[in-house]
Amino acid sequence: MRATAINSSGSPPGKRHLLETLTYVLLPLGALAGGFVSGLAGFGTALMALGIWLYVLPPSLAVPLVLICSVIAQTSTLPSMWKSFDLSLVWPFLIGGLIGVPLGTMLIASADPKVFKLSVGVLILIFSSAMYLNKRPLAIKFGGRIADGAIGFAGGILGGLAGLSGPLPILWANIRGWNKHERRGIFQLFNFTVLATALLLQTASGLVELKVVWLAMVAFPGTLIGAWAGARVYHALNDKHFGDVVLGLLFLSGLTLVWNSLGAR
Repeated sequence: MRATAINSSGSPPGKRHLLETLTYVLLPLGALAGGFVSGLAGFGTALMALGIWLYVLPPSLAVPLVLICSVIAQTSTLPSMWKSFDLSLVWPFLIGGLIGVPLGTMLIASADPKVFKLSVGVLILIFSSAMYLNKRPLAIKFGGRIADGAIGFAGGILGGLAGLSGPLPILWANIRGWNKHERRGIFQLFNFTVLATALLLQTASGLVELKVVWLAMVAFPGTLIGAWAGARVYHALNDKHFGDVVLGLLFLSGLTLVWNSLGAR
């Protein structure tokens, strides 16, 4: 069973103290790990941070906290990378994503989370494995900007539904054969836009508790330090190594989704 420190008021005083201490240890640790991966790859805050935070925070607090930290991490690294982004590639994804986010949010009440996670997880595992094993570089131009917008739309739906805005655009960018900076521009700007929109919608709907603001203040330094360190590593990677890092993170994301969908503890 995972401990939930925030909801431990009914526990004995000694256990409450232990859980509170554990919370303030794991909160900065998760922020540091999530910020580093975001600074390195332009996505992945949830992948790293949620695996740590869900041991001491309920999902109602952990999920909006991830959204906040994702926006913070990506905002902090934008100035050092902005000039290398090709904005002409990004705008179809952004338009599609902004249309898709509200639709995904409306699907929350009717979607089966286990089936959803299992389906997306298996899809990510298959495609990331196939792309890693494929030794010939891909450069598929099918569908042009319309196809890019459709992928952005699907990513926006997944982002609004479960915070999974990244996987489809990331896989698509690799299939397109774009270079390191072109892919990073799409990952970072798309995820920033979709997750910030999702955060605004959740806040407007009253889904973000006041406690999240305090938790975000505690996580803020670790997020910034991690993002800075990850960005330094990103600048040192070549195209191939960056692609391997992205596919490795995607594979780990797929495994996590499948594991959670099967009810593993």
